[in-house]
Amino acid sequence: MTADITVLILTKNEEDNLPKALASVKGFARRVVVVDSGSTDRTLEIARAAGADVYEHAWRNYADQLNWGLDHTAIDTTWTFRLDADEEVLPELAAAIGDGRGGLADVPTDVDGIEVGRRMYFLGRWIRHGGMYPRHHVRIFRSGRVRCELALMDEHMVVPGRVVRFAGDIKDDNAKPLRWWIAKHNWYSDREVFDLLERERAAQIPGLVQARLFGTHAERMRWLKQHVYGRVPPAWRSWLYYLYRYYLRLGFLDGPEGRIYHFLQAYWYRFLCDAKLLEASRDAKLRGELRREVEKSLS
Repeated sequence: MTADITVLILTKNEEDNLPKALASVKGFARRVVVVDSGSTDRTLEIARAAGADVYEHAWRNYADQLNWGLDHTAIDTTWTFRLDADEEVLPELAAAIGDGRGGLADVPTDVDGIEVGRRMYFLGRWIRHGGMYPRHHVRIFRSGRVRCELALMDEHMVVPGRVVRFAGDIKDDNAKPLRWWIAKHNWYSDREVFDLLERERAAQIPGLVQARLFGTHAERMRWLKQHVYGRVPPAWRSWLYYLYRYYLRLGFLDGPEGRIYHFLQAYWYRFLCDAKLLEASRDAKLRGELRREVEKSLS
């Protein structure tokens, strides 16, 4: 059953991922919007062939691009679904959205956001352990009521009203190679370091999701990052975090793919951030270059 919902997807060179995302929402979405930032492959052709409305807008940062899509693509449905190009909506969630007897039409009027589960795949394997599942994120929200926070990393939706949870998951299974994943996280680390260097200033930015231990998943994760992980000495925290994920949270049960993922994501990436933070704290010129580069993307 078609629901009163628009699916919004941001793209750039996603010809390998986009077809499965579009196919997964075909059964329930009244409209699909793709906002592209300069693809040179078949992304636009694939989107148009699937019936999506395609818009083009230059990329500055994720929050700016998403908010531009919310503001400039004439979304007139009651609900909007933020979906990444490398994700797909699994059947149980699609049924929950489209079911006229218990889906979006029956959500109370004081609810502005809906959390859904996210299954993360790495090298083709579902990473179920190490604290990676279940994790819930606000992906469905009332159109015109919700914005993406202007954060550098781990951007979340700012929801003024109540948040509920739907049964079912989205599947995140990027088809791009490991070298792309490593390059992306190297780029992420620059932004993470800038965020750490400018934490006091960043905390004053209006409209950010607040850090709360007993809040939504996004609020809880931000609290843990700031008040637990952030208080461990940099020389130890990436190693301790990896041990926690891989052994205490049973990450070793995810097989060889999980061993690679938990090492790279929990240890290597976090260690890289701390190494860059140490370098930047000793070099004023480097701090200035990093600040100019990141702030340029936020202007």
